[in-house]
This record gives sequence, C-alpha cells and structure tokens, in this order.
Amino acid sequence: MDNKIEFGASDFEEDRYSRLRLIPWWDQERLSSACIMVVGAGAIGNELIKNLALLGVGKILIFDMDSIENTNLTRSVLYRRSDVGRYKAEVAAERAMEMNPDVRAKAFVSNIIDDVGLGVFRRMYVVLGGLDNREARLAINQSCYKVGRPWIDGAIEVLNGFARVFVPGHGACYECTMTETDWKLINKRKSCALLTHEQMAEGKIPTTPTSSSIIAGIQVQEMLKLLHHDRGLPVLAGRGYVFNGLTHDSYVVEYQEKPDCMSHETYEPILEKPWSVRTMTLRELLGEIRGEAGENAVIDLDRDIATTAYCSCGKKKDLFMPVHKLRGSMLVCPECGSAMQFNSVHTIRGDEDFLDKTLYDIGIPLMHIVCGRVGMNASYFEFTGDQAEVFSGL
Repeated sequence: MDNKIEFGASDFEEDRYSRLRLIPWWDQERLSSACIMVVGAGAIGNELIKNLALLGVGKILIFDMDSIENTNLTRSVLYRRSDVGRYKAEVAAERAMEMNPDVRAKAFVSNIIDDVGLGVFRRMYVVLGGLDNREARLAINQSCYKVGRPWIDGAIEVLNGFARVFVPGHGACYECTMTETDWKLINKRKSCALLTHEQMAEGKIPTTPTSSSIIAGIQVQEMLKLLHHDRGLPVLAGRGYVFNGLTHDSYVVEYQEKPDCMSHETYEPILEKPWSVRTMTLRELLGEIRGEAGENAVIDLDRDIATTAYCSCGKKKDLFMPVHKLRGSMLVCPECGSAMQFNSVHTIRGDEDFLDKTLYDIGIPLMHIVCGRVGMNASYFEFTGDQAEVFSGL
C-alpha cells in the first residue's frame, strides 16, 4: 500500500504579510484599512507608492498633474517607455494594484492647491509629499493642519535629501521652517500668477533613483510609526532627517515652532452635511448656514475667487475661478487687446449678483469645507455628499 502523503500548495505557502507580522508591534489590519494620500508621482512618489503597495496599504490616493517624460524613466520604478505621454498618477495607480491586488489606488490629475477638498484631507490617515514646489507644500501643510492630519515631506537633490514629519499640535509645521528666502520665492511665484504655466515652471532638479529610494523609505517608515501611534515608537514630529549622500552622514534636526504661525489654524467644529458642491448654490448654502448659525451669518471661503474682468474700453467678462488659477491670456481684452483688471471675493454676504451659481461653478472642489461665520463665531460645514464620487473605486 502506498502511504504517500500529498500536501496542497497552501501548506507550504506563507501568508503574503507573514514576515511583516513577525515584527512585535506590527498590525497588518491597520495597514489594510489605512487611507494614504501621495502628492507627487515623480522620483520620490514612485518609491512612496511602491512601498505602500508592498506593505498592503488598503487605499492610496495619488495626486499629480504631469505626464511621463523620457527623463522620468531613469528615476521612476513604476514607469515604462510605453507609458511616455500618459499621466503619472494614472500609471502609478495601475502599477500599485498590479504589484499587490489587495491594494486599491486611485489617480487624481489635480492641482493640490486648488482642486482637493479639505474633506478629502480629513479622510486621510497620513499625507506623503514628494514635491519640489514650496507653494504646494505650504498648501498641503495648511490643509492638513485645518483638519488635524499629519503629513511627511520629502525632498532630494543629487545624492542628498531630507524627510520631515509634521503633526498638528506636536512641534513645528512646514511654515514654521520657512526662511525669508522661501517666502520670497513663493511671493515671486504668486506675483507671476498671470504668466503661463510654462513660464512659471521651476528649474529641473538633478536627482538620482538612489536618493529617492532612501528618502521615500524614511518617509514610509515614519508613516508606519504614525499608524502604530499607540506602540510607543519615536516619531520625527516637528523634526527632519537629513541625508548627505556624498559622505553618508545623516542627522536629525529639530525645528523651532512659531507660536504665531498662520498655518496652525484648525477647523472646529466640522459638521458633515449631505450637500454637494456640484448642485448647491451659494444662495442655498447661505440659507442653510443662516438656519443653523443665525440670520446674520456670512460664508467665508478659504480662497479668493475672481469674479469679473473689466477693461477700460468697457468690455467685461465673467471669470469665476480661484485667483491662483488665473493666467495672463485670460485677462487680455477680446475687444481692444489691453490688459483687463478683475474683481475678487472672499466672503459671501448675500447681496452678490451671482448667488445662483453652484460652489463648483466658482471653483470650490468636491468635499470641501466652508466656514459659516457670525462675527467671530465660526462653524465649518463639510460637503460630505461628494464623498461617494471622490472615493469611488476605492
């Protein structure tokens, strides 16, 4: 009689995450339920997304506006030659899900400064940044602090790099670290807001795939410690890891918190409402807020909205978009070719002549949070009705 014992493949195969679970403080379920935002899908972003996929992070939201170029192929593990011309975010999301079928990733070809609602940031466990743009970093910093979410900034140049962790209420934020030179460069970009996108593009930064893998690895490692916050693991909150690739020296720097920093504004209380920015008009919103906060309530927007452009020749035209999105070509008079001036608004009081426009019509992003204010008393209202659209497929 043949006593041969047969074993199924499953008897020899370990669970995909079994080696990770050997780490004493590890909780794979936290990773599988986590929702992480990655801003920037370039060299650092590729490494961030790769690591998140390998770790089995459940939901990854990827934000990037750029397309893949040939030069990206030397520094971006997720991209292939056949991907040139496609959007970085879309390809990165596809590759993340190919690497690990447990992961759901969604691409957003969006401007992080104007096109992402605060309610989206509020749903994140951690935000990871791989950017070379100070203005975008500042916008992420302000958004994360308003809704109490940590974010981890990464940057590289040639063989060097740094990773910095910013946790609301625990040390310095990104704005606290900014120097006078940083502010001058941001203000220069803002003063050039009417130039073309090409004219505004910052210079290309020389980088290597080795630097990006080191810095992104530190970023994701800090994210892991934040996700396991109750395990007593040290986190670089308000501090930065600096790496010198020439000598392989590295050190940690602590940033000074500025008590009067403007980025430390928080939104409380936040009321979730079944409203959508696509369908709710300013008139309807003002009525809802006044019903809750009082008949003298106004709507405070967190951005200046350009409403109407006008020319000395008498020509007028509607704009209705964030001032940040204006470009010079939009302010050339179609009648006489002269430069047009424009009006903008930050507070809606109820006497405007465009109250029947929806919030989406004037450039407010999906799932945003707006302020209803009576005097100095403010409440914050989230357009939670947009959640299904934003998170569809995740």
